[in-house]
Amino acid sequence: MKILGLTGPSGAGKGAVCDIFKTFGIPSIDTDAVYHQLLEEGGIIKDELCAAFGQSILDENGKIDRKKLGAAVFGKENTPSLLHTLNAITHKYVMARTHGMMQTIKQSGALAVLIDAPLLFEAGIDKECDAVIGVLADRETRLSRITQRDHITANAAQMRMDAQKSDDFYRKACKYILENNNDYTALEAQIRRLLKELGLEV
Repeated sequence: MKILGLTGPSGAGKGAVCDIFKTFGIPSIDTDAVYHQLLEEGGIIKDELCAAFGQSILDENGKIDRKKLGAAVFGKENTPSLLHTLNAITHKYVMARTHGMMQTIKQSGALAVLIDAPLLFEAGIDKECDAVIGVLADRETRLSRITQRDHITANAAQMRMDAQKSDDFYRKACKYILENNNDYTALEAQIRRLLKELGLEV
């Protein structure tokens, strides 16, 4: 089974890419969804995050509030350091569950799996991949997607975007690049060409 890494900045439209790959018979694992599920479950990951960022990241029910956790990390003078701490805590849990899901997909007989990971390089997932695919979109498109998806202000979305890596980083680090500026047909054509190149066309 080929392991394909998918990464890119927030709002680039990785979900749409995963949907298209699925139509070609290639399932995906959304590491953000895995992360959100782990935060919802709590347990040891919650204990570690509270030790690092304080009890103020919890809601009235004692669960991690993602918006409060985001506010504790983004828009600070030391955001890069805080983000490093957040990632150091969460990556090991996300990857343990992701590996379990990959085994299940492999046993199902799939030819490939797409690992949708915004922090693919930071987590070292790229080392496990047969190919790394970056998806990019222009800044205004990303801003619109983030504000609508996460129900946050444009200012909050811009702070999040500014804390992430540049398009140039992805263009240099990824073997393949998909451009996703709201033209679904063009995106699908790009993916079809990519699958042919990878020997995974259907």
